[in-house]
Amino acid sequence: MDLQNEKCVMVIDENLPLGIIANTAAIMGITLGKEMPEVVGANATDQSGNEHLGIIEFPVPILKGSPEIIKAIREKLYQPDFQDLTVVDFSNLAQDCKTYDEFISKMGNVSESTLQYFGLAICGSKKKVYKLTGSMPLPR
Repeated sequence: MDLQNEKCVMVIDENLPLGIIANTAAIMGITLGKEMPEVVGANATDQSGNEHLGIIEFPVPILKGSPEIIKAIREKLYQPDFQDLTVVDFSNLAQDCKTYDEFISKMGNVSESTLQYFGLAICGSKKKVYKLTGSMPLPR
């Protein structure tokens, strides 16, 4: 992987409560770590000899968006031009489930069009990620 030409962003619904925003980012980050283990750096040792687990080797800006903007981006990500990007989405359906088995079962019975996305994590070609998110604001 050429980290110089890769970009990763998270787009999160700016209207969500802070706790749900944090939860959405955490869940998407864990999934990205699973899907892209090569971007997690080596463990580091501080001057005192304490070890700190490796973190991602490049920044992951969090952008704010409305539910409508996030939905529109998600729909674009299903197009062939963007199939090579790594995409993690987190929805109201996922947030409302108590177990992963419940999530799998419920997801199989809903149309994608009915999902409300709380957030998206998008990684891949800088050019493609920028095309989708380049004009989006950072939270303040």
